[in-house]
Amino acid sequence: MTMHVPVLLEEVLQALSPRAGGRYIDATYGRGGHAAALLAQLGEGGRLLVIDQDPAAVADARARLGADARVVVRQGNFADLARLAGEALGEAGVDGVLLDLGVSSPQLDDPARGFSFQADGPLDMRMNPQTGKSAADWLATAPAAEIAGVLRDYGEERHARRIARRLVEARAEAPIETTGRLASLVASALPGHRERKHPATRSFQAIRIFINRELEVLETALTQAADLLVQGGRLCVISFHSLEDRRVKRFLRGRSRPDPVYAGLPQMPAHARPTLRLLGRAVRADEAELARNPRARSAVLRAAERL
Repeated sequence: MTMHVPVLLEEVLQALSPRAGGRYIDATYGRGGHAAALLAQLGEGGRLLVIDQDPAAVADARARLGADARVVVRQGNFADLARLAGEALGEAGVDGVLLDLGVSSPQLDDPARGFSFQADGPLDMRMNPQTGKSAADWLATAPAAEIAGVLRDYGEERHARRIARRLVEARAEAPIETTGRLASLVASALPGHRERKHPATRSFQAIRIFINRELEVLETALTQAADLLVQGGRLCVISFHSLEDRRVKRFLRGRSRPDPVYAGLPQMPAHARPTLRLLGRAVRADEAELARNPRARSAVLRAAERL
């Protein structure tokens, strides 16, 4: 199994600029690389709330950091960020929030989770296997039009309808219950595929995003994270594909500009003023990090500060 390597670690610490005694949230613990580095800079008076919806990640957090009195560990979806923060840290605001989106390396590398076609395993794809419908369950009954829409909207798959028809035909013969079978069926629907990526890459991404409602909960989490920040507090978000990054970029830009309805007026009400200040441009991994961790290639870090 590949050792977990936190993506853009130094860049995240620079963007968050953690202060001793501050209050911070790592809303997507994963395997704790960012959390541990952040905690090391908080001093004795700091507080760190770590959140993950994956039971395995929560167990890791409790084993690794649970004995530290400065740390609170909670299982939950970051769509409930405000509630979780209020219960763990009280009603006062926080000095920084980190959202590291997507799937962690341990999740990708475990065939039993069903996120990857690199090794055959059950077709699950749930971030939290204890709740919701698995990818196999969804594919067993979803109409072809619904499958095609998911592949098109969440995977930007040009051949979505062709793949959807193939999956519906195949499930009539036998259930699609493993990652290997799904990948094989997608490949068989695209016999002329010549791209470097595996033909099932976009389909796996699309189904995973749909099953976990990743884009919907991201919108909610961004709003709650920004509202939790104290003045000068910072929000950092790492995205791994364009659908995520576009939403993060749009949100941060929107919060960093005044409401256009009030443009040109001599007086602007408080609710129409910018609430965030962008911190530089988007940051990507340099060549040294890519050599250590090829999975960082698609990572994009964006950050903003509360006004």
